[in-house]
Amino acid sequence: MSRTTHPSADPMAEHRVVLVTGAASGLGWALAQAFHARGDAVLLVDRDAPLLATRVEGLGATRARGMVCDLTEATDRDALVEEVRVIGRLDVLVHNAGITHRSLATRTDPDVIRRVMEVNYHAPVALTHRLLPWLRASRGSLVAISSMAGWMPVPGRAGYGASKSALTQYFEVMRLELAADGVHVLLAHPSFLDTPIERNALGADGTPAGHPRSTVGRIRSPDWQAARILTALEARRPTTAMEWVPGFGALLWRVWPALYRRMIARRFVSDLG
Repeated sequence: MSRTTHPSADPMAEHRVVLVTGAASGLGWALAQAFHARGDAVLLVDRDAPLLATRVEGLGATRARGMVCDLTEATDRDALVEEVRVIGRLDVLVHNAGITHRSLATRTDPDVIRRVMEVNYHAPVALTHRLLPWLRASRGSLVAISSMAGWMPVPGRAGYGASKSALTQYFEVMRLELAADGVHVLLAHPSFLDTPIERNALGADGTPAGHPRSTVGRIRSPDWQAARILTALEARRPTTAMEWVPGFGALLWRVWPALYRRMIARRFVSDLG
């Protein structure tokens, strides 16, 4: 069940309010720090209560608040929406929380795929629906952290790619529908980051994946990606700038899919075994 603490005596609503999901580690933590450093009030949401408390304390208990929440649970989402109502404003909603798997689609328990879809797609959709009134009022921004795997097939990640494809399509449509309300939608498509999401990847039966991930291009830091997201956000761009290696892969998939399939199969041979 959700529980919330209020470490800062300063009213959150005196600043621009940013809500970041999956905020205790990886890209979410990098984003929370970046927003806080530029003067925003940040509502950090995560399932890891001890780590979340440490993160909020690390921000100096100024303009920061932590809320323990499983976003796949309706009651937890209700509590989070109530927290935003109490604050009275929301300027930026960052959908960062996510999970992945590394397992062949033909061998993966459907419950694993269902769990990935719940966390990566259904929960952000449900939360967006509930928080839209505050974003309309502030003419704020929705930020969805998708993935390059949502643009092109990556072996061993059928459920993850499907969830990110669905997320991308949903927010592309939201961009069209919310334009008249002045709500900005930013889609980020990171490739390979040094974050816990891959280290905690699920295997075919839902237990931790038993083999290391394959990669293409450079493995970037969460801080590097967070800086690109904030730059795009400030300019109210539709997407973040694309890295050239995964960008080339996405283009190749569209113009010469047979060659892409041969190349990706060689690169990800360990994921196909």
